[in-house]
Amino acid sequence: MPAHQSLPSSSQPRPGASCTEVLLDARLVLGEHESLDIPVRLGYRSDDPMAVALEFLGPVAEAGVWQFARDLLWEGLERPAGQGDIRVWPPCTCHGRSALRVMLRNRDAVVLIDLPSRQVRRWLRRDTFALVPLGAEADAIDWDSELPGHTG
Repeated sequence: MPAHQSLPSSSQPRPGASCTEVLLDARLVLGEHESLDIPVRLGYRSDDPMAVALEFLGPVAEAGVWQFARDLLWEGLERPAGQGDIRVWPPCTCHGRSALRVMLRNRDAVVLIDLPSRQVRRWLRRDTFALVPLGAEADAIDWDSELPGHTG
């Protein structure tokens, strides 16, 4: 797998920020009837309330960390979501797929990965929404530190 989109250099949480993560057994989709089991980690930080990070682990760790909107992941559990580099599709039982499908694309490649939808939904509801409720993300941002020259 080629290079990836990286987390910002300030990937350490700010003091007082809360974090949650979940390790998942995902499937890297190689073809219509071919896939590879891979470990991934989803992470969320209260000081970056709009984003989740998807980190590839193990033998595909070179694919790195991808960061995208938490809302995109949540919406994708119910309906196709996203445009451009990251798209999410809900489980499709009519085609025998119970997983949440995520497409990651950069200028070099496209990667499809299937995540266990129940675990993703549970993690979002119980853990990330407990840190920052859905719809309250903007309230959790420290705008003084985010906007240069902003003095509140």
